[in-house]
Amino acid sequence: MASRRGLKRRFLDNSSKKSDRLRYLSIGVVFITTIIAGRVFYLQVPQHAVYEALAENQHALEQEIAPERGIIYAQNLAEDGGLVPLASNRNYWLLYAVPDDIENASEVADQLVEVLPDLNREEVIAKMSKPDDLYEELATKVEEDAYNKIVEKNLRGIYFTTDRIRYYPEKNIGSHMLGFVGFNGGQEKTGLYGLEGGLQELLAGTKGYVKADQDAAGRWIVIGTQEFDEAEDGTSLVLTIDETIQYTACTKLNEAVLKHGADSGSVIIMNPKTGAILAMCGSPDFDPNDYGNVEDVGVYMNQVTSGAYEPGSIFKSITMSMAINEGKVTPQTIYTDTGEVKVGNYTIKNSDNKAHGVKTMTQVLEESLNTGAIFAMQQIGQEKFRDYVYDYGFGATTGLPIQGESSGNISNLDLQEEIYAMTGSYGQGITVTPIQMVAAYGVLANGGKLMKPYLVQKLLNPDGSTKEETKPEEVRQVVTSETASTVGAMLVNVIENGHGKKAAVPGYYIAGKTGTAQVKSETGAGYDSSNTIGSFAGFGPVSDPAFVMLVRIDHPRDVTFAESTAAPLFGDIAKFLLHYLQISPDRVE
Repeated sequence: MASRRGLKRRFLDNSSKKSDRLRYLSIGVVFITTIIAGRVFYLQVPQHAVYEALAENQHALEQEIAPERGIIYAQNLAEDGGLVPLASNRNYWLLYAVPDDIENASEVADQLVEVLPDLNREEVIAKMSKPDDLYEELATKVEEDAYNKIVEKNLRGIYFTTDRIRYYPEKNIGSHMLGFVGFNGGQEKTGLYGLEGGLQELLAGTKGYVKADQDAAGRWIVIGTQEFDEAEDGTSLVLTIDETIQYTACTKLNEAVLKHGADSGSVIIMNPKTGAILAMCGSPDFDPNDYGNVEDVGVYMNQVTSGAYEPGSIFKSITMSMAINEGKVTPQTIYTDTGEVKVGNYTIKNSDNKAHGVKTMTQVLEESLNTGAIFAMQQIGQEKFRDYVYDYGFGATTGLPIQGESSGNISNLDLQEEIYAMTGSYGQGITVTPIQMVAAYGVLANGGKLMKPYLVQKLLNPDGSTKEETKPEEVRQVVTSETASTVGAMLVNVIENGHGKKAAVPGYYIAGKTGTAQVKSETGAGYDSSNTIGSFAGFGPVSDPAFVMLVRIDHPRDVTFAESTAAPLFGDIAKFLLHYLQISPDRVE
């Protein structure tokens, strides 16, 4: 009996313990289930977007498709308009190392430097010796020949990735006109300065986009979501620039700037009948393939379109055309030069500080007399003078698609005081750009008609077909054809008898005018007596002008006047142009 009661007690005790274990187990299951449910809720609701993105990265392919940038072409007039690329796209390679895969950094570095001698061997070894490193960039813009040689070496741990880069075959030639493609504070490259900046959207094209589901192995899932927007390649440009004229003019400009120790210089050559620009050069220039390698970013500025300056005596031809056009003077009209003109508290003198006595209007241009330009202006009055200046296109941009074109500043002529028209008559107290000035001389070379300068001859679709073509545009008739012919003949005398002798070309009648402009002082009012800008503007041959040109030399150190700097450069380029364009001589020596 006792043993039966003991057995029953042990059974009840064991049952009680089992019940306790079941109760604790149930509580534990409920607790764990609650935690799991809470975690699931957290992942599905507050963190849903994050994990959805992670999942999409594992199962979807997303990629932008870069368009091909449009090519910029020059022409070759000697080869019936054959096209020559000035800006194109080229495959380069980026060289990188995976240090973890490299066994002997010193030996690999020797192999690389053998092909790419500009690499710093010690730096390369240091990069390839970093422990637990999976990527080190060693060189950019590796060209095809070097790429092939390194690939042939089969170096473990050395790899390449392709890089499509803008390429400028002519390097420095025409760099101000072209600009470059680079970074402008963002992550993507964009066109900067010149045509690359001015026509960025047209050249760049439109990006494409592809998105498709893929499986764990990276294969597209045919029945999955797919989106595809095709990239639209950029529009190409055919410029009015002649590649041979451009190269010759820019080379001769660089030589002249170096010869005279000048700060800078520029050349602009245009067809006066159409407004088509044949060459546009600046010095010093830069290599757009290596645009970052400059001491001063100011070198990127295009002086032809942005370099507004006081033109000096080349403006006297423009003033003289106004007075002749109004019938107030003729080439033979005389005045007495006393050497100075007084107005209020001001005294204006000739550049040589001399009185020249009785002079004709032709001699005013030949001898570049400030007092004679004032006389011509006064015959028509300051209001009429101002209106003509605007009609010639000064004070307004030409509309060339180059970033940063300046309109110059002729606002002084709107003031009532006559002194501003007096100084403006000989190119002082107003500012103009070389492109405005060459267009104005184009009026004298083209029967009195102002043509709109243009630089882009055609726009080409990506398939090479013509998208749009520029037609010559007459802006307005500024002076009569008789006036233009008369002033042209007077400007021939400037070269024959005046300060422009060094611009002459044997066998041809060339028209032109020198200008030595003063430069405003950087330290105070007035002008810097040690700093001048020499210009020469003209056209030829006079009987049927094929070109109009302006050359400019800034702050020459060896000589002061334009007749010794700009005039010889003009003559040198003009001689080349006449022979290159196969224009027969129009005079017998």
